[in-house]
Amino acid sequence: MSDILDECNHSVDISQHVAQQQNAVQSCCAMDHENGCGDIEKPPLYLPQPEDEYPSKPERTMGPLGPWATGRITCSCKGGITGLRPVADRYSVTRYGPSEWRAHNLSVFQQSNEKICDAQVTATGAKQCVEQAYTAADKVQSETTEHLKTRANVVYHWKAELEEAIAAIAEEIELLETERRRVQRSLSVLLIPMSIASEFLQLRTSRLDSDLVRDNVEKQLTKEIALCSEIRDLLNKTYEEIEMQMVELKAAKARLENDWSDKIHTYNIDSVCVNLSNDSPLLLWKAGATRVPTDQSSPTSYEHFTREALAASETTKLRSIKLRSTLNDIYAKSIKDLHNQATRVDIALAENIKLTQDCLQQLEKELLGCLHQLANTEKLIEELRDSTRGLNNAMKLAQTRLDNRLDRRNVESCRDIPQFALIEEVKSLGEHTTAVLAELKHTEESQAELVKARGVLEHEIMVKRKTFYIDKERGLLLRSFFPSTTELSGF
Repeated sequence: MSDILDECNHSVDISQHVAQQQNAVQSCCAMDHENGCGDIEKPPLYLPQPEDEYPSKPERTMGPLGPWATGRITCSCKGGITGLRPVADRYSVTRYGPSEWRAHNLSVFQQSNEKICDAQVTATGAKQCVEQAYTAADKVQSETTEHLKTRANVVYHWKAELEEAIAAIAEEIELLETERRRVQRSLSVLLIPMSIASEFLQLRTSRLDSDLVRDNVEKQLTKEIALCSEIRDLLNKTYEEIEMQMVELKAAKARLENDWSDKIHTYNIDSVCVNLSNDSPLLLWKAGATRVPTDQSSPTSYEHFTREALAASETTKLRSIKLRSTLNDIYAKSIKDLHNQATRVDIALAENIKLTQDCLQQLEKELLGCLHQLANTEKLIEELRDSTRGLNNAMKLAQTRLDNRLDRRNVESCRDIPQFALIEEVKSLGEHTTAVLAELKHTEESQAELVKARGVLEHEIMVKRKTFYIDKERGLLLRSFFPSTTELSGF
């Protein structure tokens, strides 16, 4: 604006200089005309002289024709008489006198002086108008620049708020992603105790006969499988909630980033506008720049939109924090319950192993006693058989004696005491033989029972050894692979 004002001042100075020259000429002419004496220098000869009558009067009246004529009538067939044309001779054209010429020069100078004065007045008014216009423009431009700076600061403030919110929600997304991977690992690790318990139950189904019972170990293993299934279902549900929360967090982050991107763009535009000046090389005419788009927001709706986005992101972040806290509680309670149940299973298994071992030892002792008794019974059977053979010989002897004595003749065939003694001996020997045979039979039956009992004991010992092998060798080996608290926590 200062360059334009300097140019205006220069043109006004030139016009003032010309006007001063014309005023000097006019004043000089006027003074010479009023005095009319020789004491003062006469005006220039191209201006009216004192002896000139102004306005001049003709000496005589001359017609357009004759030897004194100054011109001739110009006629045309269409326009009729249009005026006089000067008579041109060999040397010149005669139309005005010297006094008229000098008067004409004076009128020219006066007219020029008037135009110069009018131009000076116009220049002064234009200068004042330009100064006022530029002052007002500078003031409005300064106010607009301050408004732009204020608005740029507001946009920068909200941009900074959005950056903090985006950083916080990005951190929360990373933490929740860590928890999601943790839940995935926990679900994978949780298959191990379920597999251990299921395989152990499957192994225990191979127990034999009487040991195939629903004991405390099987009950605790069943509870452990149920607990693992319950925890797995809970973690799956939590995993789905984490997935949904991740979608909400990413949507909130995308919303904040879109708003942040718009504010970055707006802040850059406002910064460029603040730094623009009248000398900037990027200034162009922009027709229709003052139009107001119908979809523009108001400052109130602008602030409400940003605050709403920040509030929504904060609410989503708080829900995510609460979900992570809930997940930690789930882990703490679930792992505690799972380890307590595993401890109960191990205790029941240890008790069952000890009970089976005690029973096995007692059965082995019982089997030794049964074998010892069976050996004694077999010896007794042999003794009874030998005794039976001895009684048979005695019976044969008594019967032979009786039979031989039946060969006595006549009176010698007497029922004497030896006869009755032999008869009594045969009877006694028969009774004793029957008793020994009865004892032999009873002993043989007892032997058979002992053999059966030995088979039962041997079978039970085999059953107990099978159970003992399953519970101790296989079961304890499987239980040794039970995951630790760190692994179950997903770390």
